Amino acid sequence: MVRNTDPGLKRSIVARVVDWVEAPLPQPPAALRRGPLQDGAFDSKLRSPRLTSILGIALAVAFSICLVTGLISHFIQHPPAWFWWPSRPAGLYRVTQGLHVATGLASVPLLGAKLWSVYPRLFGWPPARNLAHAAERASIAVLVAASLFQVLSGILNISRWYAPMPFFFTAGHYWAAWLATGALVTHIGVKLPIIRQALVRATPDRTAPGALSRRGLLGTVGAAAGVITLATVGQTVAPLAPVSVLAPRRPRTGPQHLPVNKTAAGAGVRDAAFDPAYRLTIAGPGKQVSLSLAELGALPQHTVILPISCVEGWSSTATWTGVRLRDLVVLVGGDPQDAEAYVESLEARGRYRAATVPPTHTRDPFTLIALRLGGEALHPDHGYPARLIAPNRPGVLQTKWVTRITVRSTS
Repeated sequence: MVRNTDPGLKRSIVARVVDWVEAPLPQPPAALRRGPLQDGAFDSKLRSPRLTSILGIALAVAFSICLVTGLISHFIQHPPAWFWWPSRPAGLYRVTQGLHVATGLASVPLLGAKLWSVYPRLFGWPPARNLAHAAERASIAVLVAASLFQVLSGILNISRWYAPMPFFFTAGHYWAAWLATGALVTHIGVKLPIIRQALVRATPDRTAPGALSRRGLLGTVGAAAGVITLATVGQTVAPLAPVSVLAPRRPRTGPQHLPVNKTAAGAGVRDAAFDPAYRLTIAGPGKQVSLSLAELGALPQHTVILPISCVEGWSSTATWTGVRLRDLVVLVGGDPQDAEAYVESLEARGRYRAATVPPTHTRDPFTLIALRLGGEALHPDHGYPARLIAPNRPGVLQTKWVTRITVRSTS
């Protein structure tokens, strides 16, 4: 078989493909140019490439923060083989996830203003000048759809309203984040020359005297983002709770002054939790033990002050008392330095009825099987008779109503 290696032929083929992609498409009928499709349909003097660029940069920064902090949360809950997450500082996760939710909410006015600044281009005529232009517009449609999906699904999640989402939120939010990121990077790459020119060359503000100026519009959007942040961030920054009127949760609201996501009745464990025959089974490489609640209480008790931080952005600090997990590992012949603990709940089913505690947390002296909260026996909704509490972990992994712990060596 003979291959044609003529470089001139290859250049000719490439040139033909480029010409085909950039060839003008047939003009649509002029009769369709009505309403928003006609010239001059959008006459606001506020819109400009500079305004759009500034809003785009602000939105890109917000989305970047959300991506990084969201990936941290996702990898903690679904750790790949290469991922490692420390147990200290104990409150690091509350910072990253609080920042994730706060930034996501603050991006709502940024996204709205950005879409307002460019939406007349949706009605550009002709809809597509050529195939290359059509592909560019399709990528923008993907970016807009993914961005709206991320913001809307995030708001529904922190409000715990899952009825409008016929999918598992975590998976949908994760994959749409990558879709939005890819579309955003592509869009920035295509528009970078325009962005640079718009930022270097300021265009005059031609708004009428007394009307809202572009600077005023940017200030209004920034103020809206600030108000939204103050009105919600109190769910994790306790001193701001009084002014956070839009926060779905309050740090000190709930049984024993701590919020609750799932109740004992909702989990179907109330009868089992109060059963006098309750036992906590710890299975290890050396032996297996089964301890009653009284026997757990007779073991050395330790008290720690730790936050409990939820993926929905709220967190609250509390005082926990119980048995160190590493002491239970030693009790069944395990080595806390390289042991992981698989902690199971009385809850019969559910995505988070069990959690794996990695060695970094298993050996940490702050990781407890807690029996008391604020000096009192755990409320049923907080995990009575025993629950896991560990530093720097999401609340969904702080297993409640613990019934079994399996100790496994990782070496």
